[in-house]
Amino acid sequence: MFSDRPERIAGHMATARFVPFWGEGKDSFLKDPPNATLSFLENKELADAVVVLRDPTLEGEDLSYKVEILEGEIPASAGMASLFIDIIGMPRTPLSFAGVGRRA
Repeated sequence: MFSDRPERIAGHMATARFVPFWGEGKDSFLKDPPNATLSFLENKELADAVVVLRDPTLEGEDLSYKVEILEGEIPASAGMASLFIDIIGMPRTPLSFAGVGRRA
């Protein structure tokens, strides 16, 4: 986890600790799902898809989401992948780079 200016914070959170926060608070991800970019290797080429994340499910150590694809395509299978979640204005984050105030 990390935050942007003015107070830069970086840390780690186990997935099992993250999932319960999904529906916590009046401005939770459950009520206002976050956008994310899924970056992955497909045929040795880097590709991206922009998605809305919904309904996280943790089974053992595997985390999955239902997604709405906003841009790009997600293949049935691919190589290594990274998911970058946009948390602008979510609780416990300082002001975002866009100047959006922290949600109460």
